[in-house]
This record gives sequence, structure tokens and C-alpha cells, in this order.
Amino acid sequence: MSILKTTENAVMQTYGRFPLSIKQGAGSYVWDHEGNTYLDFTSGIATCNLGHVPTGIKEAVQAQMEVLWHCSNLYHIPQQEAAAAALTEGTHLDQVFFCNSGAEANEAAWKLARKYTHDKGLKDKNVIVTFSQSFHGRTGGAMAATAQEKIHKGFAPLMPGFQHLPFNDPKSIYEIDGDKTAAVLLELVQGEGGVRPAEYEWVQELSEVCRQKDILFMIDEIQTGAGRTGTFYLYEQYNLKPDVVTLAKGIGSGFPAGAMLAVNKAAAAFTAGTHGSTFGGNPLAMTAVKATVETLKKPFFLSEVKEKSERFLSQLQKIESSQVKEVRGKGCLIGIEFNGPVKEIIEQLRNRGVLVLPAGENVVRILPPLTATNMEYEKFLSEFKEVISERGAV
Repeated sequence: MSILKTTENAVMQTYGRFPLSIKQGAGSYVWDHEGNTYLDFTSGIATCNLGHVPTGIKEAVQAQMEVLWHCSNLYHIPQQEAAAAALTEGTHLDQVFFCNSGAEANEAAWKLARKYTHDKGLKDKNVIVTFSQSFHGRTGGAMAATAQEKIHKGFAPLMPGFQHLPFNDPKSIYEIDGDKTAAVLLELVQGEGGVRPAEYEWVQELSEVCRQKDILFMIDEIQTGAGRTGTFYLYEQYNLKPDVVTLAKGIGSGFPAGAMLAVNKAAAAFTAGTHGSTFGGNPLAMTAVKATVETLKKPFFLSEVKEKSERFLSQLQKIESSQVKEVRGKGCLIGIEFNGPVKEIIEQLRNRGVLVLPAGENVVRILPPLTATNMEYEKFLSEFKEVISERGAV
């Protein structure tokens, strides 16, 4: 029996899986169980930011595996302290809560927001505002925060306490009720929502309204963080100082790790017993996080990522095709919107040994590793142009 058939029998079908089983990875490439090679421009959905099995991370984790895998958060965990210091170094953010995933990080964020306002005696100030086409995870709360009907279908009633407003709409800012709103949660680039960047001026105005109304301004950097856009945090490119930032995906190079970072005034709301996680911040995951963050913050690393990714985006935008509506994104998070469904395009690229993802029905999402070489970018461009040409779309 093939490995694909075995998986179908034993695993719940919560994913529309591609007909592919990955056996091994190294750098920008993966190999399936049949021995075929693929250029992986999905990075495990923006998770393997340093490529597959990066040497420095592997060595650090192997060394930690010989010592201690897990211990309770009731004890001090030096690896956790070191990872927190690495994440906050050079930022305005002060403290970190560690968990295991992006959804958990977001759940922690709105728990913190509601506790923050409760502690100030504002018990009716508890609404969390998010925006249309957002995506914040698959847990009950994260699903309610996500403003996409397809995510909600079949799961009513949704958890109350969330308000969804139009993304990039100046009018939406003035629908925020300062007496009822505890926090605003925003993706600066909506990954699952079609790779849509937030407009600079709109975000500045939104941030200012939050400041004036004592609303916690929270940025979901789960897909955009850990260097994905050419700076460690995307909020840096928008000249923002959010009160809370959520992270996951790329911070652990594939090890399950999530984090919520906050300024002191917000972090103070989480006192002993108000929140927790059995596995969050365990020594093994924290070793991977610390090694990953230190690699990303090495001199010139991210400036080179920014330079290469900007050139790649420019080359994609120069491709003339009657089927392409728009090429957009930031850094190594790029979306190509077509006039119709992209399922066949993704399949044709896979048949040519190139892996990409959808971001909605009509958008191809491209997530190269931050370590991708110019030669690998050129290979992608060559294969992509061939697929477009074969479709008669140039």
C-alpha cells in the first residue's frame, strides 16, 4: 500500500492535500518518496524561513536533546529567557508569553486585552476588532476573530466579542467604539486573505485612534514575522510601535513555537495563574527559537533578503500576461492574483518540480526561504514563465 493511501485511511481529511508525500528536505529543496526533487517556495507555509534542516539550528537542537526536552513552566527555564531576550532585543516590546502556535498566540493576545481593561475597571470594554479577509487561526476564538465566511461555515454559534470591519477602508476606523473596544488586531499583510498589504496611511491613522481611545493596538505577525518581509518584524516598515505582537511559524524553523510579545503596561495584566501552556516555552522549542532568531539577526542577513526579494518581486511584476491581474506583497511573501482559479497553475508548477500555494481561489502565494539563492529565484522565474506561456496567457 502506498504511503498516500495509508495516510488517507488513518488521518482525518481536514486538508485538501496535494498528491505528494515529502520524505526529505535540505535548503530550498525537498524530495518525495518517489525520489522526485522540488524547489520548495512554500517554506512550510512561511515556517521554514531558513530553509529545510538548517545546519546551525539542527546542531543546537541536537545538543539540547542530549540534555533536557521538557520541564514544567513552574520552574525557571533559561532557554526560554534567552529566546525572549532575543525576540525583544532592539524593540520597544518588553515581555514574552510562549505557546505552541499562532492561534494560541492570538488567543493569548485577546485574553491579555480583556484582562487589561478589566483591571482598569472597564468591564464592558471587551470587544476585539479585526478586519475583512483576515485569518487568525482555527481555534474557536481565532475562528471568530477571522473575518472570512468560509472559515465560519458549519461552526455556529461563533464565540461572541469580535467585530469585523472593512480592511484598508478609512471609514472603518471611525466605526471603532472606544468605550467598548479593548483591542484592534491587524495583519499588515493578509496572507491567507490573498496576500493583501495594509495601506501605510490607513495603518497610521488606525494606530493613532487606538492610542487616543486607550485601545491596545495588536499586530498579528505570525506569517510576516521572523524576517519574512525583509525586516525581522513587518511593523518596523510601517514605523509603528504596537502594544502587542503575535508570532509563530518562522520563529522556530519548523519546531512548534508561538509567542505573544507585549509592552509592560499590557503585560502587567498577566499575573500568576491568569494564563499558561503545558508545552509552551519548553527547552527544546526554545533552543530552536533562540538559534533561529540569532541567525536571522546576524549582520547583513536581512538586508540581503530584502535586496533579493525586492528584485524577485520586480521581475514578477514585469511579466506581461492577460491572465494576471496583480502581483503584490512584501519581501518573501508574494501573491499573484489571476483572473480565474489558480488550481491548475499550481499543479502545472508542481509537475515541473516547483511548489507554491494558493491564497484564496484566484491567488498564487509564493513563500521562498529567506536563504533562497539568486539561481533558485531564476529557476522559479523560468518555470513560472513557461507555465504562463503554455497557457497562452502572455
